[in-house]
Amino acid sequence: MRQNIIFGCVKFTFLTISLNFSFVIIGQGKYLNVQIPPVNKLYSSNECEPSIAINPFRPNEMAAGSILAGYHYSSDSGKTWASKELKSPYGVWGDPVVCYDSKGRLYYFHLANYTKTSWIDRIVCQTSDKIEGEFTTGAFPKPNGSKAQDKHWVVIDPISDVVYMTWTQFDAYASPDQKDSSFIMFSKSMDRGVSWTDPVRISKYGGDCLDGDNTVEGAVPALGKNGEIYVAWSGPRGLVFQKSLDYGKTWLIEERTISHHTGGWEFSIPGMNRANGLPFLVSDMSNGKNSGTLYLNWADQKNGKKNTDIWLKSSKDGGETWTNAVMVNQDKTKKHQFFTSVAIDQSNGDLHFVYYDRSRDTSNKNKTEVVWCRSEDGGNTFKSEIISASAFVPNKKVFFGDYLGIAVNKGVVRPIWPRMDKKKITLWTALINLR
Repeated sequence: MRQNIIFGCVKFTFLTISLNFSFVIIGQGKYLNVQIPPVNKLYSSNECEPSIAINPFRPNEMAAGSILAGYHYSSDSGKTWASKELKSPYGVWGDPVVCYDSKGRLYYFHLANYTKTSWIDRIVCQTSDKIEGEFTTGAFPKPNGSKAQDKHWVVIDPISDVVYMTWTQFDAYASPDQKDSSFIMFSKSMDRGVSWTDPVRISKYGGDCLDGDNTVEGAVPALGKNGEIYVAWSGPRGLVFQKSLDYGKTWLIEERTISHHTGGWEFSIPGMNRANGLPFLVSDMSNGKNSGTLYLNWADQKNGKKNTDIWLKSSKDGGETWTNAVMVNQDKTKKHQFFTSVAIDQSNGDLHFVYYDRSRDTSNKNKTEVVWCRSEDGGNTFKSEIISASAFVPNKKVFFGDYLGIAVNKGVVRPIWPRMDKKKITLWTALINLR
């Protein structure tokens, strides 16, 4: 499958008792790689599609999620980790998104597998006020019968702690019936994840239900400083943009195309079970020189099917106009860079990217490395470094997810990625401290 309320009595569900602690630390150059331990092996592709977050209230605390039900946490800025299996009465079926609000509440969003209804009929939000993970049973936007709710992303207002979520609704997941459609949905929580507004459709134009180029997918929300909500996604109309100027009450009559998504958002990478270039949208909420700027990051094969690249566009006027696309990866090779993710350091506006890179694979054996890239000038120039301790070779027979993750807070950068060695997947972060 494809980011102020006083409680009464709240029921909690606890994670499994058994803990796994990280112990493997390896390095290449100046950035140590730390292995994040796995949970019990419940799924052949455990530890893929990771999400990571840094607690702004207690910066030494970090949390991560991985499919299908991995919860990972650190209280020492990522040097050591413990891992548990996330539990929910609604089932846990991957697509983890973890994030913190300004008061340090942790949110873990995931797809459901509710045996009393139907598979992925809702997106569940579980919260915890403790890093050890005493999670609530979960709340969710109202389900729509048996329609599938998939690939959500989340953003939290750093002042009000209102939580905004966007995702794809399928009439019937993987249905070839032309009468079945996919649409982009929106909901928000004004009580820190306890309850959610009824979902509203924000895409005028739909897509099919085949979970491919002609499906509308990858909707990512971002915020402005005055109540604006911005959303971008990909589909048959390319990379498109929607916005609300009143906290999600009203939206543009129809979404606007930002750019053609060359070759579509689904493409082939040698050695990968599948790959996509779905976008990430972030906004600069800092007080820096690029404050208010929107950035759209994605991957495509504009330069050929054997040369996937990472791209960036920006807008300084709330998405009315966008710059020409610039290539984030600065290599001169015709090799693949893919699985991009981006985050902004809101203390200064610096951009940080993480992606897989094959520019040094002279053997053509699909040797893959991890690159961290940053821009300190709003995407005009980029500095990139290989941060994985060694290259690895994935096997296309093993599902390897669709994306990586990265979090940054006041110069502390924590990328997160899976690697595969002899068909075995492990999960890693790197200790990058810029101050």
